[in-house]
Amino acid sequence: MTTTASAIDGLYKPRRDTVEFVDVPQMAFVVVPGQGAPEGPAFAAAIQALYAVSYGVHFLVKKAIGEAPRVMPLEALWWVGDDDGQQALVEAVARGQGSMADTDRDRWRWQAMIMQPEPIDAALVAEAMAQARTKDLAALDRVALHTWEEGRCAQLLHIGPYAAEAPSLRRLHEAIATAGMRARGRHHEVYLGDPRRSAPERLRTILRQPVEPA
Repeated sequence: MTTTASAIDGLYKPRRDTVEFVDVPQMAFVVVPGQGAPEGPAFAAAIQALYAVSYGVHFLVKKAIGEAPRVMPLEALWWVGDDDGQQALVEAVARGQGSMADTDRDRWRWQAMIMQPEPIDAALVAEAMAQARTKDLAALDRVALHTWEEGRCAQLLHIGPYAAEAPSLRRLHEAIATAGMRARGRHHEVYLGDPRRSAPERLRTILRQPVEPA
């Protein structure tokens, strides 16, 4: 597998005001799974651990070969219940008859993650995790390296607060239906820039939804 930052650039640089259909190849991610509201302590701890490991790997590669791929954006998958329950929710969202906001936020399930371009591998991630143990990181022991191929997806860039995503999500699902596709699987968000340091109105979030033929 060869997955370089340049090869996947289009996935992380969407055109404004355009729903795009993309094929997301197999990529490696450091991930932390969890449950609870995005503003809760568990999600915050996951973000801290993922950034610590990702920057640690970045500097290990740079020290070894003189240059390193950039640290990729924070991402997260969001869902509720089991796979059947999530599919029912996705279909309700597509019909405009429901949203994750209808579910108690403490029941939201998530997987926070950061993509790791080559030449980053399991050995480098393990070394970065070992170095990060000098820091007080509550979620560090839950960091793992996974490979994942998301496949065909629709995506749209949302600019503004997370709480104002509903119109963008409606537009995304309308485009999916118009293309003769249907949504499947888990809602995916890519947080461009560092969401911890951006004003709500300046937040840039890629809303990505896996799809399949209707």
